[in-house]
Amino acid sequence: MDPHLLRTYVHVARLGSFSAAARELGYTQSAVSQHVAALEADLGLALLGRRPVVPTPAGERLLEHAGSLLLRLDAARADLARFAAPPRGTLTLAAAPLALPAAVLAALPATGVTLRTLARDEVPVAVATGGADLGLVDGIVAPSDPLRLPDVAPLTARRVSEEPLVVVVPVGHPLAGRSGLALADLVDARWLDAPGAGCPLDRLRAAHGGPAGQGFRTALRYEGTDARVLGALAAAGHGLALLPGSAAAGVPGAAAVPLALPRLVHRVELLHGGGAEPPGPAAELAARLAPRASGPPARAD
Repeated sequence: MDPHLLRTYVHVARLGSFSAAARELGYTQSAVSQHVAALEADLGLALLGRRPVVPTPAGERLLEHAGSLLLRLDAARADLARFAAPPRGTLTLAAAPLALPAAVLAALPATGVTLRTLARDEVPVAVATGGADLGLVDGIVAPSDPLRLPDVAPLTARRVSEEPLVVVVPVGHPLAGRSGLALADLVDARWLDAPGAGCPLDRLRAAHGGPAGQGFRTALRYEGTDARVLGALAAAGHGLALLPGSAAAGVPGAAAVPLALPRLVHRVELLHGGGAEPPGPAAELAARLAPRASGPPARAD
């Protein structure tokens, strides 16, 4: 299967138009049609209906494979390019919104850094495909457990930090004076659903271990990435929020109550590709962050 033809097919199927795919790819419409026809001939299957342009059942199944196949090819190309290219004097760092604790920000070089904020699952993709030299991802895990990362390519991950989690409530809330809270006692509470700025509610349900889809009702959905806005929403009484302690500190009108049970922490990991150590300025930043980790310094995923 020619990946060049597969990529063209994915564009046509996604856009539902040969002409739109041609414009996006910079090809003629005739070339796009020939690519799709050649792929269909290679597989011996019709992949697209023509009026309208929609995937056939076989085409739908191919799309399920195509994304990971093309991503792996892009990752392999980027990984091999590191052998040929000399280390750059600049550094591109991709980071999830909550993966930038103060210690990480203080460790950044004074010049030559481009910082890109991406969704959690997009950070490993950016590192694997060469869009970033390093990545910072975060998640909610048991103490010392590694994060579960998307299987996009062989990447090296090392722990940067772990910190306790807190439940953010208004200062006048009945729970505000508690010394600790158990997640089991908060199943019926109303929560802020903020997958980009806090702990996704499906992760809370999984940590609680209750029936799928039950408990932790959404009071308000916040689709931004600013943890302080999420904390302010919690302080205003729009719902509970679960945040790392450092992200909840100093939010006006908010009380941060430690999560006592289950034992969970907010973990940040540094990602890079291309072997045990990244090259150039990326290696310098990795070295600055390494002393903050304990236990095994790195793992390969």
